[in-house]
Amino acid sequence: MGDYKPGEMDITEQEKTFHGFIKAVGWGAVCILVFLVLLAMING
Repeated sequence: MGDYKPGEMDITEQEKTFHGFIKAVGWGAVCILVFLVLLAMING
């Protein structure tokens, strides 16, 4: 623990994972909204 220096760790993999997660959440939200709109149109 004593050797840790802030800013030295390579976080490229964490950034890729985070961006992938955000993209998946965004697409999921779009899919849910489209589904709800279609459901509302069908049930009128």
